[in-house]
Amino acid sequence: MIPSDNSDEAMTIPVALTIAGSDSSGGAGIQADLKTFAAFGVYGASVITALTAQNTTGVSAVHQVPADFVAAQLDAVFADLDVKAVKIGMVGQPATIEAIAEGLARWSPTNIVLDPVMVATSGDRLLALEAVEALRQQLMPRAALVTPNLLEAAALLDEPVAASEAAIKHQGRQLISMGCQAVLIKGGHGSGAESIDYLFYRDDVVTLASPRLATQNTHGTGCSLSSAIAAGLAGGKDLVTAVRAAKAWIGAAIAAADRLKVGRGFGPIHHFHGFY
Repeated sequence: MIPSDNSDEAMTIPVALTIAGSDSSGGAGIQADLKTFAAFGVYGASVITALTAQNTTGVSAVHQVPADFVAAQLDAVFADLDVKAVKIGMVGQPATIEAIAEGLARWSPTNIVLDPVMVATSGDRLLALEAVEALRQQLMPRAALVTPNLLEAAALLDEPVAASEAAIKHQGRQLISMGCQAVLIKGGHGSGAESIDYLFYRDDVVTLASPRLATQNTHGTGCSLSSAIAAGLAGGKDLVTAVRAAKAWIGAAIAAADRLKVGRGFGPIHHFHGFY
């Protein structure tokens, strides 16, 4: 939370940037990212890569933002704001990926968290098949952290979904070899009483377990977790501390999700569970 400050002096606030698609229902994408940044006391800026006509039951249409306009948004933000961390979510198509990669090369930000969004919670595809290789080649090597779920990790590697801890660790090491500094393979799509995430970092593996919660209100979970990590990095936390804090926060947000009644399908998590 942001501490109260009754003085006339302006408060310095860390800034995080989300580069992602817009979710018209407000549960995922840009909207979820900005809510997450706010929950962590971080100022959120945004670069919108796509507009989705979406609600809790599915995605009915996607409008890709032209790549040159994605670049213009990115340049406008970096030219003025002191961005401490960047979260990248839905990128959609190869031209958008190229524009983002070129923009990152121009501005050289640190603390880039790449969430390789491929499919929505509803099952609708959000990343063109021909864009997967561009994501591997142009964005993964720039990332301080890549945060795939089990399905996304398998898709990035063209392998079957990992069904054991040994297979997950094998895929994590392969993803690291693609040039990113660290990988967090999320276990939410797994089975068992616990949801186990695996953080591959500095030749080590950190295991993060939490109870698996029985709720269908998980829309935007992946977007929000990666944004929570970016918020922690923007605030000066080291990577492992930021991941641990984000994992704890997302667990509480999922646990509180049923307190909200939003939509008829996969409802959102409760981003502001710490406030109401």
